[in-house]
Amino acid sequence: MNYTYKNIWLINFPVMMSILIEQLINITDAIFLGHVGEVELGASALAGIWYLAIYMLGFGFSLGLQVVVARRNGEGCFGETGRTFFQGLFFLSGLALALCLLSKVFSPFLLNKLIASPEVYQAVMDYLDGRIWGLFFSFPFLALRAFLVGITQTKALNLSALIAVLVNIPGNGLLIFGWDMGIKGAAIASSMAELCSLAVLVIYVFRKMDKSRYGLQWQFDAKVLKQVVRVSVWSMFHSFIGVASWLAFFVAIEHVGEMELAATNIIRSISTVFFVIVNSFSATTGSLVSNLIGAGEKEKVFLLCGKIIRLGYGIGFPLIVCALLFYQPVIHLYTDNETLVQIARWPFVVMLMNYVFALPGYVFMNAVTGTGETRMTFIFQLITIVIYQVYLWSISNLDVSLSVYWTAEYLYVIWLGVQSVIYLKCKNY
Repeated sequence: MNYTYKNIWLINFPVMMSILIEQLINITDAIFLGHVGEVELGASALAGIWYLAIYMLGFGFSLGLQVVVARRNGEGCFGETGRTFFQGLFFLSGLALALCLLSKVFSPFLLNKLIASPEVYQAVMDYLDGRIWGLFFSFPFLALRAFLVGITQTKALNLSALIAVLVNIPGNGLLIFGWDMGIKGAAIASSMAELCSLAVLVIYVFRKMDKSRYGLQWQFDAKVLKQVVRVSVWSMFHSFIGVASWLAFFVAIEHVGEMELAATNIIRSISTVFFVIVNSFSATTGSLVSNLIGAGEKEKVFLLCGKIIRLGYGIGFPLIVCALLFYQPVIHLYTDNETLVQIARWPFVVMLMNYVFALPGYVFMNAVTGTGETRMTFIFQLITIVIYQVYLWSISNLDVSLSVYWTAEYLYVIWLGVQSVIYLKCKNY
């Protein structure tokens, strides 16, 4: 398998669009809620991160599912890809139900302990009441995306991304302002967008794909499910604790002040554009590495990673320059409050520069995931989280600016990348 830049981009672009679904939903929520009030804007950050931490359990499982599907595809066992997909779908659907129930029971208690402001806490709960049910749509979507990325047939992801945006934007306007539902309206609109996006992929897979070739038949196979779980359980917890660290970051900022929390949410919302690029290229890396190994070509792993990183820089750097040049108009999409605009200025620059380190860090980490060693990526993540939390705790006891808090992200991605490169070299990839 000789992946060219064109091959990589054609596989990656639909993946990028599908990941953009979840992030555009969050961006749209933040833009609309920024014109409701600072409390709602800040609360949407905490609620969004809390929901994202739960969502990442499913996302992490889908990464492991994608690795197994890609390995079968690389081996030429196409019929096994569909069988593997269905086991992942069954697991993720059950996981969605369990997490919804657990969230309804435990989220009020836990968030009440973490959030200092009563107003912010109430707004967070209003958002989660409408948002948590979206797991029933987003988790099956993740299973379908893992299958399509694993077999490198990703074109349908473009349409599903477009549909989600077309539903979410007018839905936010109607429910937040038209029906005066506020932050709860944003949550409901987001869940409806995920439902429509799922419907697009379901129609595509079951009407357009060769079901006999890919073994797309409803069937439960405990043996295959066990194989998928063995690989995916580590990527589940790896993804979860990664976002849990973000929650700790936002809780620390919330204790600094509501204005700082609102400014941080604006920066985080903009950063998701770059997160989409990084995450799509890293997800593509995991799938392509797994296909390479399935085809017996593990010596091409570093060559592939180098191409992906260079392509990612080529896409991301022009966007960084545009973001720096048009700082004022971008920030004013979220708020007309000049105090917030000034607070966000330098942390915004610090966030943008982190892209230089985040792209290789996540690409090499997902290359390790693509080898099937998901337990190692979990261990790397755990070590990094400990260092990250120690650093965050240390600066929170000092009188430092918001920009200094954002430097914690540099430490995070650099450590992930260094550990992953050392591991791959030691294993002679």
